[in-house]
Amino acid sequence: MFAQAPWLLIGLIMAEKLRLLEELEDTWLPYLTPKDDEFYQQWQLKYPKLILREAGSVPETLHQEVQGAFLSLHKRGCLFRDLVRVQGKDVLTPVSRILIGNPGCTYKYLNTRLFTVPWPVKGSTTNYHGAEIAAACQTFLKLNDHLRGETARAWGELAAREKADVDAVPLCIGPDFPRVGVGAFEGQDEADIKTRSAYNVTLLNFMDPQKMPYLKEEPYFGMGKMAVSWHHDENLVERSAVAVYSHSFEGPEEESEEDPQLEGRDPDIWHVGFKISWDIETPGLAIPLHQGDCYFMLDDLNATHQHCVLAGLPPRFSSTHRVAECSTGTLDYILQRCQLALQNVRDQADNGDVSLKSLEPAVLKQGEEIHNEVEFEWLRQFWFQGNRYKKCTDWWHQPVAQLEELWKKMEFVTNAVLREVRREGVPMEQRNEIVTAILTSLTTRQNLRREWRARSESQDVAQDHRIRSWQTPVPNSQTNGLPSLPSSPVSGCQSRIARTLPVDQKPECRPHWEKEDASMPLPFELTDIVSELRGLLAEARA
Repeated sequence: MFAQAPWLLIGLIMAEKLRLLEELEDTWLPYLTPKDDEFYQQWQLKYPKLILREAGSVPETLHQEVQGAFLSLHKRGCLFRDLVRVQGKDVLTPVSRILIGNPGCTYKYLNTRLFTVPWPVKGSTTNYHGAEIAAACQTFLKLNDHLRGETARAWGELAAREKADVDAVPLCIGPDFPRVGVGAFEGQDEADIKTRSAYNVTLLNFMDPQKMPYLKEEPYFGMGKMAVSWHHDENLVERSAVAVYSHSFEGPEEESEEDPQLEGRDPDIWHVGFKISWDIETPGLAIPLHQGDCYFMLDDLNATHQHCVLAGLPPRFSSTHRVAECSTGTLDYILQRCQLALQNVRDQADNGDVSLKSLEPAVLKQGEEIHNEVEFEWLRQFWFQGNRYKKCTDWWHQPVAQLEELWKKMEFVTNAVLREVRREGVPMEQRNEIVTAILTSLTTRQNLRREWRARSESQDVAQDHRIRSWQTPVPNSQTNGLPSLPSSPVSGCQSRIARTLPVDQKPECRPHWEKEDASMPLPFELTDIVSELRGLLAEARA
C-alpha cells in the first residue's frame, strides 16, 4: 500500500521511455529555440498554457530580496542533496533543495515526504534558527504572493486569447505588455482559478554544474546536459498551476541573446525544455532562462506535457511554487487519524497496556491501517532525513514527538488485539474474523520494516547524478532528545553514500528497538507473529 504503487509507476514510465527510444533508434527528435523562425508559432499552437514572464516584470526590489534570500539559505547550509533509491541503488540527487510553505504542510513525491520550513503566516509562530533564515522565509512568502497575482493575470490572458481566438498574442510577455485581468473568468470559474493558483509550498533548488562530475545527456532531442530529467510534477491539486522563479549567476556576456550561428540551444545558458508526453511528432521547446525570469505552467499543462531543466555553466537557484495536494499531507490530518485509531482505547495502565472498547473487525482493521500510516508515511519519512530541519527551525520536532507517542500507544493496541486472539475460550469464528481483519496490515508492516532495514544495510550504492529529484525513505539513528521512542542503531545502517553526508543529514533507523527492550510490547520483527496468525487461519480451515 505504501511502497509498491510509486515503483509500479516508475516501471510503467521506464517501459514507455524504452519504447520511445526504440522508435527513435539513432535519430534525434526536432526541437526549437527562440532563434528558430517557427519557435513562437509552435509555442502558441502546441504549448499555449506555458507562459514566460521576463525578469523586468518583477519589481527590482523583490529581485534583490529573493536573490539575497537564496544566498543566505545556501550560506547557512539549508539546502540538502537527497539520498534516494533508484533502480535498486542508492544515489544522491544532483540538486540540493528545501521545502518552504504553510506550517504543517508536507509535499510528497515518489514515496518521499518533505516537511515544510514554515513561512511566517498569520496565526502561526515559528522559532527560526537565525534572523537570516526568518528573513528568507518572509521573502519567499512575499515572492509567493507576487507569483499568485501574476498567475491570476496569466490565466486571464489565456482566457482572453481563447475567447477572442487570437493566435497572435505572444506568450513571452515583457513588463510593458497590456494585461487582461481575471475578469475574463466569471462566477465559479474565477473562484476555481484562484484555488488552483493558491500556492501553499515552494520547493527551492540549487545546483552548480561545475561541481557535478556527471550529468545525463537529454535522450530524445539532443538538447545537451540535464540538471533535472523529463518529468511531470507530482502530488499537485488537479489542473493547478506551477510558477517557477529562476536565478542563475550570470555575467554580462551571458545576458546577451543566444548566438544565432550556434546549432541548437546554447549549452552555457540554462534552459527549461518542454515536450508533449510521449509524442514524437511535435517539436520540443528549449526556452532560455535568464536571471530573474519566471515561467508558469497553467491548467493541465503539467499533466499533458513533460518538462526538464537543461544545465548551463553558472550555478542556479530556482523557487518552484506549487499547490500541493495536502488532503492527506498535513499535521492536522495525521493527528486526526491518530485520534481516530485511538478512540478504541478504553483505558491505559501505568505499564502502557491498554484495554479496548470494541473488537469489531472493521474497527480493528482501521486502527492497524492508521498504525502503518503514521509509521511509514510520517515517522520514517521524517527521520530518513536525519536532523536537517534543525538547521532552520525546531517547528516539527514537538509534533513528531507527539506522533511518536501516539504511534507507541498503537503498538500497545496491537498487542491488546493479539492478547484477545490468544485468549482461551474465544469462539473460533470471532478469532478468525479478528485475525482476518489485522493480518494484512501486520504483514505489510513486517514487509516494509524489512524493506527499510534491507535498504539501510545495502552496500550496493552508486553516486549517480543522472536522475531528477525523486526520493524514497531510509531509516535513522539519533534520538534528537525526543522522549519515549526506542531508537537503537542497526548494524550496517549507513551505506557508503550515507557515510559521506554531514552528521545532521545522516539517516536514522527510527523507530527501531531490540528484543530485550522492556518498554515495547511487541518485537520489531513481526515474522513469528505473522506466522502464528496465518497458522490460526490454516488451522480453522482444516
